[in-house]
Amino acid sequence: MFVLYNDKTRYPVKIWLKDESSLEENCLEQAYHLSNLPFIHKWVCLMPDTHAGKGMPIGGVIATKDVIIPNAVGVDIGCGMVFAATNIKVSDIKEIQTGNGTMIQSIIGNIMRTVPLGFEKHKSVQQSEVLDRAKENMEKYENNPELIPLIEEGYYQVGTLGGGNHFIELQEDEEGYLCVMIHSGSRHLGKEICDYFHNKARELNNKWYSMVPDNYRLAFLPVKSEEGKQYINWMQLALDYAFENREHMLNNVCNIVKEQIEKHTELKVEFTNQINCHHNYAALENHYDANVWVHRKGATRVREGELAVIPGAMGSYSYVVEGKGNKETFCTSSHGAGRCYSRSGAMSAFTTEQVILDLKKQGVVLGKRKKNDVAEECRFAYKDIDEVMEQQKDMVTPIRKLKTVGVVKG
Repeated sequence: MFVLYNDKTRYPVKIWLKDESSLEENCLEQAYHLSNLPFIHKWVCLMPDTHAGKGMPIGGVIATKDVIIPNAVGVDIGCGMVFAATNIKVSDIKEIQTGNGTMIQSIIGNIMRTVPLGFEKHKSVQQSEVLDRAKENMEKYENNPELIPLIEEGYYQVGTLGGGNHFIELQEDEEGYLCVMIHSGSRHLGKEICDYFHNKARELNNKWYSMVPDNYRLAFLPVKSEEGKQYINWMQLALDYAFENREHMLNNVCNIVKEQIEKHTELKVEFTNQINCHHNYAALENHYDANVWVHRKGATRVREGELAVIPGAMGSYSYVVEGKGNKETFCTSSHGAGRCYSRSGAMSAFTTEQVILDLKKQGVVLGKRKKNDVAEECRFAYKDIDEVMEQQKDMVTPIRKLKTVGVVKG
């Protein structure tokens, strides 16, 4: 870790990397912007997977006094991970033929037929306790009528994966056991909420002659203002929805795994050690004797003893970790490996054939309908997850290392 504190900063920037050369220029500029916000508490943190985002770096953490910043949460509010382990050894099922290919191929194929991917959604209304509860408490949302149709739309998207870096993976841990990991968020709901309140914050900041330049893309809302309260209500709805979305998918995937394995073997499948955690959100927490709004944008809360999931890239490794409660990071760690190529940069640098061959060489089953953009999410487009883990030894203890066996992408 090193600290930037110079004539460009109002508050220090603590960066969990070796030195400044490890940071891309745009990310560094965004860090400077954050450090000059007048309401920052203590310092700005950048995790070892950090890279440039919209307004605030991905892998960025700030604590603010009395304000909340929609773009410091981001467009995929509640994006995060869900994980479950099984009692089944991968070696006991990997070579079994099912009539639809190997066991892993069959499971991946069934997931693709069951879980809507990318821009797909369900054709009928799905059960959602979160959205039902929102409809019962419409007084919390009625001052933002433009957003209310999103609640009804959400019934068709709960239990869907999305695209980009979201995935469903079958993984093998170091003891050989099969595990399930899913990365997804609040889908269209979160994006619309972020964009709506970011634009509202921009209008208000302009009206107030805010000291925060508009080009920072960090317009803020005082938490005691009506607009601030409204954003917090909608953000919390998106967080609950994202959590439920992952649970729905996990249930469906676990049912497929259980059904396929028990159909073709004598094994009985059990699921344990479930973890469901966000890595895009803001929360009121107490740090250094102050109640502050901790914004984690592509960063995972890891209080002492708290379990969390840190994924790598498909064909790489992922980790289940236990938090150390590092106070300097506001009890936070990275949320993944972090990109070292932009999506377009990865497409230019690596071919579809290269990526497909790499996955085949590792024995990874890929489930993806359109493969022409697969290079966007290849493991070469991301930092080495083990280097990232090395940089955050003071934040987490790895307790389970997992290798991709099969992956579904939108």
